[in-house]
Amino acid sequence: MRARKRFGQHFLEPAWVDKVVRAIDPKAEETFIEIGPGRGALTRPLAARARSVAAYEIDRDLAADLRAAAIPNVTVVEGDFLELSRTPPFLRSPLAPQSPSPLFVRVAGNLPYNVASPILFRLAELHARGLTIADATLMLQREVAERLAAAPGRKEYGVLSVLLQHVARIELLLKLPAGAFRPAPKVLSALVRLEFHAPEPPVGDLARFQALVRTAFSHRRKTLANALRGRQPDSMSAALAGAALDGRRRPETLTVAEFARLADFYPR
Repeated sequence: MRARKRFGQHFLEPAWVDKVVRAIDPKAEETFIEIGPGRGALTRPLAARARSVAAYEIDRDLAADLRAAAIPNVTVVEGDFLELSRTPPFLRSPLAPQSPSPLFVRVAGNLPYNVASPILFRLAELHARGLTIADATLMLQREVAERLAAAPGRKEYGVLSVLLQHVARIELLLKLPAGAFRPAPKVLSALVRLEFHAPEPPVGDLARFQALVRTAFSHRRKTLANALRGRQPDSMSAALAGAALDGRRRPETLTVAEFARLADFYPR
C-alpha cells in the first residue's frame, strides 16, 4: 500500500526496526499504546514481547489490513488519536485491566510530522488526567526532538521545551537518516523518550503557567518585561519583582523553574 501524503506517512524500514525495538525495550508484563502503526513494522515485535498493544491508526485501509492480520495481543483502534483520546472510552477497553488498579501504559509510535506537537501535548494532558504513562518512545522530526530537549539559551528552546520538560524527562536515543523510512522524508528524524512525572517544580495554577510560557515566547525577541507588557504593566512589574527576575532578560534564558516561579505571581 502506498503512503498517503495527507496522513504524513513514512514507513520505517526493516533494517531500523530492531534498533528502535531495542531502544524501546518492551517487557512481557507491559501494555502499550502505539500511535500510527502503519503497516505494523513495530506493532508485530512489540506485541511479541509485551502483554498487549492498542494500535491507533487513522488510515482506515491500514487499520483494516492490521485487523485482518489478527496479530496476537493487538487491538486495532481506527481513528485520529487526537480525537479518540478525548473520549472516556480511551481510558477503558481495550486498555484497562480487569482489576481496579490504575491504568499503567507505555507509548510508542512513528508520529506524523505535522501533528507531532499536538500529540505530545495530548500525552502530557492524559498523564495529568490520570492515565499513568510510564514513558513514550517516539520517532519525531529531528528539529522537533531538538526543541524538546533544548536547554535555556539555545535557539531551539521554546514553548515545547518548557511545557514538556516541566512534566517529563526527555532523552534523545537515536538519530535516524531519511533513508530509514519509505518514502524517504525531506527531513531527518530522531527517536526520543519522554518519561512523564508530576510537574516539577509544582505550580499553583497549571493553566496560568502554560499561558505565561506561551505569551512570553510569542514575543521571544523582546525582553521579558516587554513580552509580557500587554498583561497589566503594573502587575507584571510586581510579578517580576516578586519572582526576583530581571525584566531585561529574554524569555529563552529562563529555566523551567524560573517560569514556574514567575507563574505564581503572574496576574490572572
